[in-house]
Amino acid sequence: MIKLILYFLDFVLCYLKQKRKDYMKIGVVSLGCDKNRVDTEKMLARLLEGGHEFCSDESQADVIIINTCAFTLDAKNESIDEILRAVEEKKERGAKVIVTGCLPQRYGKELSDSLPEVDGFFGTADYDALKVEIDNIAGGERRSVICGEDKYTVKREITTPYHYAYLKIADGCDNHCTYCAIPKIRGRYRSYKEDDLLNEAQELYDQGVKELILIAQDVTRYGIDIYGKPQLLKLLDLLTKIDFKWIRLLYLEPEVVSDELINYIKQNPKVANYMDIPFQHVDSSVLKRMGRHTDEKLTKELAEKVLSSGIALRSSFITGFPGEGESEFEKLYDFINNYKIDYAGFFAYSREEGTPADKLDGHLNERVKELRRKKLYKIQTAVMKEKAAAKMGQTLTVLAEGIDYDRQMFYGRSQFQAPGIDTLIYFTSEGLVNAGDFYEVEILSSDGIDLIGRAK
Repeated sequence: MIKLILYFLDFVLCYLKQKRKDYMKIGVVSLGCDKNRVDTEKMLARLLEGGHEFCSDESQADVIIINTCAFTLDAKNESIDEILRAVEEKKERGAKVIVTGCLPQRYGKELSDSLPEVDGFFGTADYDALKVEIDNIAGGERRSVICGEDKYTVKREITTPYHYAYLKIADGCDNHCTYCAIPKIRGRYRSYKEDDLLNEAQELYDQGVKELILIAQDVTRYGIDIYGKPQLLKLLDLLTKIDFKWIRLLYLEPEVVSDELINYIKQNPKVANYMDIPFQHVDSSVLKRMGRHTDEKLTKELAEKVLSSGIALRSSFITGFPGEGESEFEKLYDFINNYKIDYAGFFAYSREEGTPADKLDGHLNERVKELRRKKLYKIQTAVMKEKAAAKMGQTLTVLAEGIDYDRQMFYGRSQFQAPGIDTLIYFTSEGLVNAGDFYEVEILSSDGIDLIGRAK
């Protein structure tokens, strides 16, 4: 009888919800980095609190929201393409279109004037306002709210697989690299309070998250604006009291990576032996023009320390920066070839208006930049194949993530691999394998840069 009453009440609530004039189905496209993903997840939670519903099929959505990225020219073009695609949906069936995030934050009125078909624009900290204004937009009004100030919330609608999630511990950046527009878009570096982060992390753990990935534009400086000095290690001490299997660190600025941090990662069994340190280049003169706070000596010494400690090292590099001659490029090429870091992303310099680098002399043509980028990728691929082959015979703890039906194998990651950007471990098993569980996998061979193994 109780079950019947509950079923009836649920039916009535659903019926009343459908009858609400302000109830809407919302489709969301999130572009750019995982910091932007966290913003999207918190935006979704706000809208859900407003009584709306989300749908994965945009053709069924009453409102289409595009959370944009404006970090590079390619990112801006992708954002514009998604907006124009959504505008076509509006023309066909009347769906409202809302643009949020970095693109309206950076271009504001210019974007609003050039895209009159878009019904609303909201910046990177205007999701509280979006929750309020979305009903007005649905009613036919056009709204634009830029440079607001969201209240911190732990509530999120997780968009990653349930077993891992990102924890954004700070926003903005004070580094002011000459090629980067992030300080103009996101503002000064702002750490979130320890208690808020701990509450959010506990919420994620309670939802089944086993791998917590700390992100910010600069994770290493966490707490410096609140507590007067970096407090990353203290935050890690507090987070490791929550029973996550792995806590992973992304985006560690090289000049702030200390021996203490390296030793902490190596010795704390709950912190993944993995560091993402964006070196960006190795030549001292290029690094100086980039506004980086490192040089060739520091870069090489730090790479040696991390790699010799057994910690997997990922980095990113920009080639084709203004003034990068053949000798400077060859120095970068030799560094990738000789130091053999585990993973690397390579980017052709993207000219961004309003940044100091845009005004530098010595800009290279796009063909040269792309050729250099491909050359770096080629040598890094060779390094990764060599490293993969060297892992034969090792046994690694693997977080299972799914099934590759073409290979007829399961796949997952070890603590030495971050999701979405690094290699995978494919493996067979005589027993049942559940996504989100951990397995001991013996590495039997490699397939290019990926590993092949068998669960014990």
